[in-house]
Amino acid sequence: MRRPRWSRGLVAALLAGCGGGAPADAPAQNPAPPPTIPASARLPEPGSAAVTAPRRTAVVTAVARVAPAVVTVQTESVERMPADPFDLFFGRRPGEQRRAGIGTGFFVREDGVVVTNAHVVAGASRVSVARRDGTTYTARVVGADESNDLAVLKVEARGLPVAPLGNSDSLLVGEWAVAIGNPFGFVLGNAEPSVSAGVISATGRNLVGGGQDGAGASLDMIQTDAAINPGNSGGPLINADGEVIGVNSSIYTPSGGSVGLGFAIPINRARRVVEDLLAHGTVRRPWIGVVLRTPEAATSPRDLLTAGAVVRAIVPGSPAARAGIAAGDQIVRVGTRTVRNPFDWEAALLDLRPGEDVAVAVRRGGRDVASTVRVGDLPEVTAPKVTVLRELQLVTVTAAIRAERRLQASSGALVYQASERVATEIGLEPGDVIVQINQAGITSADDVARALDYYAGRGPMRIFFERQGRYSFTDVILRQ
Repeated sequence: MRRPRWSRGLVAALLAGCGGGAPADAPAQNPAPPPTIPASARLPEPGSAAVTAPRRTAVVTAVARVAPAVVTVQTESVERMPADPFDLFFGRRPGEQRRAGIGTGFFVREDGVVVTNAHVVAGASRVSVARRDGTTYTARVVGADESNDLAVLKVEARGLPVAPLGNSDSLLVGEWAVAIGNPFGFVLGNAEPSVSAGVISATGRNLVGGGQDGAGASLDMIQTDAAINPGNSGGPLINADGEVIGVNSSIYTPSGGSVGLGFAIPINRARRVVEDLLAHGTVRRPWIGVVLRTPEAATSPRDLLTAGAVVRAIVPGSPAARAGIAAGDQIVRVGTRTVRNPFDWEAALLDLRPGEDVAVAVRRGGRDVASTVRVGDLPEVTAPKVTVLRELQLVTVTAAIRAERRLQASSGALVYQASERVATEIGLEPGDVIVQINQAGITSADDVARALDYYAGRGPMRIFFERQGRYSFTDVILRQ
């Protein structure tokens, strides 16, 4: 193909338009003089670039100490789309949709241990963390505790900056509080964390909108008016000394944005949860064996705030039974914490660990009676386990398990652990109680194993189970 011939003048024009120079033999041209600004239009010269002492406040110093340890947590999850009848007819698999998520975390050990919220990494198939300079690491989820909304991640690196941890038991209402995180993710254009300052508005807050007796509630939280927005979840809340005092977790908002009601998990509780997750991959739940009374007149969580924590029943053989606590007692103190209602009681349990002794005071017959309780593990933790389908771990429901979990079923097999595949394909989750398989009643974990062996390869199998006080079923086909 013949190449077009360009004139020298046209080449010069093209180079000038693209930012290039004129040809070497082009005639020299005098550059245009820079525009001048009249003296009357000039503004004062900028001040000194030096940072003066008044500008270097406690907040600035605190942020400089913690910010290098703050990371962006990026997640990817796979969501299965509803099956189209035509896809099923032609043998095509249902489609999948990938969703990206983002949150915040911070390093607590120089070898790559990251703390964040459990809801940030929930359901994620891939997790990575990015430092403020853009360095990104693939992260592994060591463990998560949904009840406390905490998760521990691990990246393969060393010599990383670490956020100093403070003491959330010594917080002062009104002292400075600084939230560091990634509000609205990368909408802001880079990985540098954002900073918002406020004060500690309150401590020991119980967010009770989720239900009664602490069910579904966020308990014993730090309240702050430092702005917390979507993407801040899992980031540190720090004090003026540059110490982490909480893990930002949630906000209350009618608009979707910050209205000055932010909540953080106290760092002392987070420290205990993180240590358990690192050591065991799970959190050991404290067990006392107390079932509280719900006042008949209570119609909302607010009615319970002044109702007291009155014992309705004691689980036989429980730590409370061995300590002499009885039905009708009103719990007034656990350790150094005053208990005024069921929410205070559930919040107190969050600070306990199995194996430790705790002082519990109850009011009985108009006088206070002190006792010492040796905190135990939940009864299902120490119960014998039966594994079926290689990914489903069951325990037989006992009187202690039934009372502690307030089950409707008098017997059955409690799902202690279940893989994500079992939860997705079979429909069983931890906490479910299997009560019947086809026509066979279930009274133990071994009954489930025998029923699955018998019905495998014989067609559809219907599994009946209790979940959160309601009965349901799932249909399964097992091949031999």
